[in-house]
Amino acid sequence: QVQLVESGGGLVQAGGSLRLSCVAAGRTISTYAMGWFRQAPGKEREFAAAISWDGRSTDYADSVKGRFTISRDNAKTTVYLHMNSLKPEDTAVYYCAADRLGRGTSRSGDYDYWGQGTQVTVSS
Repeated sequence: QVQLVESGGGLVQAGGSLRLSCVAAGRTISTYAMGWFRQAPGKEREFAAAISWDGRSTDYADSVKGRFTISRDNAKTTVYLHMNSLKPEDTAVYYCAADRLGRGTSRSGDYDYWGQGTQVTVSS
């Protein structure tokens, strides 16, 4: 079993930056692909970014490409989401997820473990 705990959310003005962290406990995630998803009020959960087990491959939703960067530190069992040039439409609860099969897709159903989420609010 893997427990994922997100942190780093908060309130920020449009154009600002935040760094989200996801710390894993219970089992090593060094062979897992990791993803970040988000869910805005009244909307379905959507893919934001994913990273391969070794960090060499990343994927982003078009809506965040060029503004968000996903990275990982397997020694610290931590995954990060660096968010720049934030917009009000980025407001959502952000979830970290782990894919034990290492696929790293944009499909939420491919992920086995999920965190509780961290709120990001971007004011205009």
